[in-house]
Amino acid sequence: MRTRVTARRRPHDDAPDTEEAFRRLVALPEGRQHDQLRTDIVEAWLPMAERLAGRFRHRGESDEDLRQVAALGLVRAVDRYDPDRGHAFESYAVPTVTGEIKRHFRDHMWGLHVPRRVQELRNRVRFACRDLSGSVSDRLPGVAEIAEHARLSEEEVRAGLQALDSYSALSLDAGLRGGADGHHLADSLGGTDPALEIVVDREAVKPHLAALPERERAILYLRFFQDMTQSRIAEQFGISQMQVSRLISRTCRRVRDEVLQDAARRDQVTPPGSS
Repeated sequence: MRTRVTARRRPHDDAPDTEEAFRRLVALPEGRQHDQLRTDIVEAWLPMAERLAGRFRHRGESDEDLRQVAALGLVRAVDRYDPDRGHAFESYAVPTVTGEIKRHFRDHMWGLHVPRRVQELRNRVRFACRDLSGSVSDRLPGVAEIAEHARLSEEEVRAGLQALDSYSALSLDAGLRGGADGHHLADSLGGTDPALEIVVDREAVKPHLAALPERERAILYLRFFQDMTQSRIAEQFGISQMQVSRLISRTCRRVRDEVLQDAARRDQVTPPGSS
């Protein structure tokens, strides 16, 4: 038989009177009657939990999820409440449910990990901006105004303002503000510079190029850095185009062999995988 919890309203609020139900719950052993009475108590206080959840609307979380989190906090409050301590259940349940909702926002709703102190600054700055919005005409309040109103330093206000942008992260598929149609945030991100892939090679080649005879070094410079044709190089040095081609091939092969020999010597000194 289902136990009925009396939902008698108190004169000062609309909290149900479950004092006797809690005392019976404590005395009952684990079992079906205990579970049913526990469910009845939770259902009696559920409207209160939902009203607490309503205080956190319009903060990026759905109403249904807020109600579920509040209900979870209520269940935990019912399970942990001890009527023998002499405190009304409401005085224990309200901070427990509210704390559960705040913890949900802190742990699940931030796009970036932000220290708790910074989260608190964000809330104080947000409330100050809301309070000042009706007293500074149509313009946004300045850092100094917010600091004075919230009793914070200007440095703390700046940290709180930065945290406002960290609350939720933009998707890479988000459209660019003021950008052309079809362009997304991902399109504005930089990519790997292909030139980075040859930095190591250039550094390895540099000392061997410096050690080349002056003519061979000049020919390589004109061919690969000035993009001059072999014919023009031949004219400049008074030799045939075939000689230029042979010099380039021979010099490049020499430099490549020397670089490979350097690499082999390094591998012998420091075997792969060693620190």
